[in-house]
Amino acid sequence: MEEKEVLKALAEAFPGGILETGDSFGCPVVRLRPEIIPAAAGFLKSAPWSFTMLLDETCVDYPDRRERFEMVYHLFSLSRNRRLRLKASLPGDNPEIGSLAGLWKNAAWLEREIFDMFGVWFSGHPDLRRLLMYEEFQGNPLRKDYPLRGRQPLFAKREGGR
Repeated sequence: MEEKEVLKALAEAFPGGILETGDSFGCPVVRLRPEIIPAAAGFLKSAPWSFTMLLDETCVDYPDRRERFEMVYHLFSLSRNRRLRLKASLPGDNPEIGSLAGLWKNAAWLEREIFDMFGVWFSGHPDLRRLLMYEEFQGNPLRKDYPLRGRQPLFAKREGGR
């Protein structure tokens, strides 16, 4: 499978959806419009492309950019031994993107972590709630504007908790 074939098929399936293409350390990178990410991921997961593994899903915070957050998805095709990186930019206020939890089970956990640490909302997620921080925690600790010595309010001990 040539990367050019994948990009051509993606461009035909989603006209105007590809914003930019490139290469990073031998891995093709495709920047897409955020609204087509779930559909494009489903397209890439199916035959003949068979990117059946979601290796990672993460977020990067660029506080000086107009589109502050960048979602990054690392896909892998076992049958073709190829990698593909998808990217989508999101605004700083109310960042939201469609969930991939319906396509890959591990996306549910990865998206919960991103929601918890960066505050990105995943529409269609089956159980979007904090994963690493406690419920009363205020803010998102991996945002670059989170105070380095930020203090959290005290909260009452829960029933049945330690």
